[in-house]
Amino acid sequence: MTDQVNSLEELGQVAEGTEAPVATEVETPREPVRDELGRSYATGKRKDAVARVWIKPGSGKVTVNGKEMDKYFARPVLQMILRQPFSVAGVEDQFDVMATVKGGGLSGQAGAVKHGISKALQLYDPSLRGALKAAGFLTRDSRVVERKKYGKRKARRSFQFSKR
Repeated sequence: MTDQVNSLEELGQVAEGTEAPVATEVETPREPVRDELGRSYATGKRKDAVARVWIKPGSGKVTVNGKEMDKYFARPVLQMILRQPFSVAGVEDQFDVMATVKGGGLSGQAGAVKHGISKALQLYDPSLRGALKAAGFLTRDSRVVERKKYGKRKARRSFQFSKR
């Protein structure tokens, strides 16, 4: 607090409201973040997978590691995960996606690309942030595999007990 009352007279003025009101900070609207080619970039993460995602206006073509989405993610569930941010934001088939993803398995990679698409969408058009945040797509899912402990068979599983 920078405004301090030093005397009773000042306290009276503050109470009567004769002193000028303290200016409140006005939140500035977010600006779109795009590169010189009109793309937005974001990094998505899930488990051990890390995805680098670029989006630009287009026909809805999704390329992952140089392959089409339905070739890279053959399971329909994984394809549905990738389409979720577009359906929540209401911009289906309006953006082309180019993603490179490393690490983890297919499920973690799909989650990483989804996280990256969501972050890139809200950078491209800040008005979409509310819908994506409400759906929980901008939050990084921090659950990772627990490490194996010494004296255990796995992270928590003990060796089988033998009475004899």
